[in-house]
Amino acid sequence: MASKFLPSRLTLPLNSPRFHILPSTSASVLLPNKTIIPMASSSSASSSVKNPTKEEEEELQEKIGQALTYHQQTKHGFTNYARGPRDLDWANQPNPFRRYISAPLLPLLHFPTDKKPTVAVTDDAPLYSSLFHSLPPPKPITQSTISQLFYDSLALSAWKTTRFSTWSLRVNPSSGNLHPTEAYLIAPPVESISDSPFVAHYAPKEHSLELRATIPSGFFPKFFPDNSFLIGISSIFWREAWKYGERAFRYCNHDVGHAIGAIAMAAATLGWDVKLLDGFGYKDLEKLMGLEIFPDFKIPSRPIKGKFPDIEFEHPDCLILVFPNGSNRFDVNYKELSSVINEFSNLEWKGKPNSLSKEHICWDIIYRTAEAVKKPLTIQKGEFPVDQFKSSGICSENSYKGLTIREVVRKRRSAVDMDGVTVMERETFYQILLHCLPSGKGEKHRRQLALPFRVLSWDAEVHAALFVHRVIGLPKGLYFLVRNEDHLEELKKATRSEFKWRKPEGCPDDLPLYELVTSDYRELAKHLSCHQDIASDGCFSLGMVAHFELTLSEKGAWMYPRLFWETGILGQVLYLEAHAVGISATGIGCFFDDPVHELLGLKGSKFQSLYHFTVGGPVLDERIMSLPAYPGPSIDA
Repeated sequence: MASKFLPSRLTLPLNSPRFHILPSTSASVLLPNKTIIPMASSSSASSSVKNPTKEEEEELQEKIGQALTYHQQTKHGFTNYARGPRDLDWANQPNPFRRYISAPLLPLLHFPTDKKPTVAVTDDAPLYSSLFHSLPPPKPITQSTISQLFYDSLALSAWKTTRFSTWSLRVNPSSGNLHPTEAYLIAPPVESISDSPFVAHYAPKEHSLELRATIPSGFFPKFFPDNSFLIGISSIFWREAWKYGERAFRYCNHDVGHAIGAIAMAAATLGWDVKLLDGFGYKDLEKLMGLEIFPDFKIPSRPIKGKFPDIEFEHPDCLILVFPNGSNRFDVNYKELSSVINEFSNLEWKGKPNSLSKEHICWDIIYRTAEAVKKPLTIQKGEFPVDQFKSSGICSENSYKGLTIREVVRKRRSAVDMDGVTVMERETFYQILLHCLPSGKGEKHRRQLALPFRVLSWDAEVHAALFVHRVIGLPKGLYFLVRNEDHLEELKKATRSEFKWRKPEGCPDDLPLYELVTSDYRELAKHLSCHQDIASDGCFSLGMVAHFELTLSEKGAWMYPRLFWETGILGQVLYLEAHAVGISATGIGCFFDDPVHELLGLKGSKFQSLYHFTVGGPVLDERIMSLPAYPGPSIDA
């Protein structure tokens, strides 16, 4: 298959309080309406929802253009890969653990918490599969429940060691196990943690909170429902870029999605609902999490190697509201909240961020794109939507192994190899896909109402093209899971005319899965995923296909990372489903973008493949020994 590429060396100069961009040549970029607009320096985005002026509209289009430029430039192809380091600079591998030096360290509890046998203790935790039917009654906010939330979402899950190396694993997966994602707790007073409302950074190696600041006492009672708190997510791009170069921005946002999914599942265990507070802008999140502590980063005009300590800053991604399930709608006044958060700059912030590497490589396009996709404040006041929880479909409850949610999330591992032998029953395959749908049982799939997708504030934009390899009772071939049924006719028109779009045998009525072509795609699946055997040796693999160009043009460049977040949450479900039925899974970030599109018949940027995945029987490396997560070795790895 041949691939067609647009011009790839385009730059977009943008100015911002966070970034200072060194001189660079201006360029033009292909925008969604296929017109070419000359690029120019732009100011920060308007924070109003009024109709934009001509200048503001041009700025919005420039930012979309930068997102498209980045996406095109970072595609892999059969004959060329996206730019990255030629070899790994092990001496400067980033420290995977951010710490705030001198900030008070507040230890959290570990689980199981008593000395009874493990099985007896974990009996209190709900079964994994039960959470997709209904949530348990909400528990109060205590040191124990906050500890459990982080322990089952973002904590260490194990240490691995060989003769020459030792490294940590976490509950939330990460590309290359590099973990660019950081988390912050913003909460009212919690007994045994803090007597005042506070902002704290989560330190996973210690399973502790680092107290960064105390905040005004009226913040939560005035703006949020009772028994609620916030979790902020940020990314350190350098951690991924050290290994993956320019494509790292994609992987960081996959990992944001994995973290959001992990938090949503852990919160559900405690009877808590979760929702992105997506009305906030970048600057609000930066102030709320105390990330103004990082110096402004000056972006060079080209990739460059040297000592750039400022490159280790944290980019604020999103804010999650955690609240009791069953809560009624409540008001959110983003404008007034933003005004109050603006004063957080004057708080006494504790701790100095540690250094992660001595030397760095700056891949400039990552930081230009991060600037372009920053979301402005959406000024709105009114009821915050709390949609009713929707149960997911059921067709094969017996496929699950009776594991609790903690057993599934803490024993989750990314398979390094698949055995090429393990097979899956057709009913198990269908059951896994039912839990991948956004809207729940009996609904037309579009709105995100089921666990864990209900955390998102937009309709589903991501679908799945599936390569079925070893599913008993289902022919090998290419299939398609439509996760937003409003896109079905558009997908049929956009893909190859010879595709059947036929429901496979035994497929549940409420599962929008379609057979496209029956054939043995194992070898092709392997080659499309950068010639990796793992894509062909499982029971099935897939590419996550996003409704891409129109989503950006209608909503803005800030939807670009959010599409990756949605793929990360879908990937998190696939990880957990695989382990819950007794096998394994792995996310695949390396794939040949346009050859995948050509296979499907997709032209242009209407739909784009953003993430690949494989599910099957893992091959265990007996040379690697597992150690407990806590207490772990003293090394930072």
